[in-house]
Amino acid sequence: MIPDDPRTQAMIHWLNHDLALATDTIEPASSDASFRRYFRVNVADDSFIVMDAPPDKEDVARFIRVADLLRHAKVNVPIIFQQNLHDGFLLLQDFGCQCFLDQLDINNAGNLYQSAFETLFNLQNNTPLTNCGLPAYDHALLERELGIFTEWFLGNRFGLALPEQLWNITRTVLIDSALEQPVTCVHRDYHSRNLMATEQDSPGVIDFQDAVIGPITYDLVSLLRDCYIAWPEPLVEQWVSAYFQRLEQAKLVDCGLERFQRWFDLMGLQRHLKAIGIFSRLDLRDGKSGYLQDIPRTLNYVTEVAAKYPELAEFGDHLQQLNLSQQLS
Repeated sequence: MIPDDPRTQAMIHWLNHDLALATDTIEPASSDASFRRYFRVNVADDSFIVMDAPPDKEDVARFIRVADLLRHAKVNVPIIFQQNLHDGFLLLQDFGCQCFLDQLDINNAGNLYQSAFETLFNLQNNTPLTNCGLPAYDHALLERELGIFTEWFLGNRFGLALPEQLWNITRTVLIDSALEQPVTCVHRDYHSRNLMATEQDSPGVIDFQDAVIGPITYDLVSLLRDCYIAWPEPLVEQWVSAYFQRLEQAKLVDCGLERFQRWFDLMGLQRHLKAIGIFSRLDLRDGKSGYLQDIPRTLNYVTEVAAKYPELAEFGDHLQQLNLSQQLS
């Protein structure tokens, strides 16, 4: 059953009258951690996805620009068949209902991730860094993202604040590590829910509109230390090493594996702190409580990585002493 609200009615009018599509059925396809909604529209023997992106909250034109950029980089992104920038509607190719998360297990992970690595390499190797129109993943953005953790998770959820000196050290370590890395195109949400299992050119890649130019390990750690599914650490290290060798051969990195692993670890820690804050904000501000179940897994990544590095050990110990995962249940 689709929602009965003014935007839904405007979308149906656009489909039936402006595009003259004889729609058989319209049903919710998915929602994400933004103000966008998605609907699956069946027309005769075909199906499409309609993106509903309120213009006052979402930038449809940016989605179109990034889709074109990634398509030229040989990344399988949805074809945009029709667009309505004024009202914030797009008619998109339907990649189906199966994302990688729905299929992944220990037996097929190697094959599925290999296809994800191929696509990620195309994104990183084929996207021009100049004149591409993507913003930089700079110090200010990294700082703002870390602030989501302290504001929405520690502050708004628990009424806590980190010791100032401890937080300053942690932020400095994480931001410095991010900014010293080679830069590339960064999808920014390259994980199992945004990789669709398609019959041809799998995976289909979605939710790419926030792409930036930034640290080369960001998407790799999004994929391998996924907030929604965890793998044994020795397996993750094997995948990281193999992908590092490919980057090295392509001359996209010029460092040793040990340094690359440190970049990977600390980039993941930055991302996971942000994700924890976003999951909490989705619950407290937007009424989307489903993401709370992913916080303990994500917080576990944070404390495990912090324990590996002496300069972050105190931060990790502090979080463990707060016992925040237990307080969520």
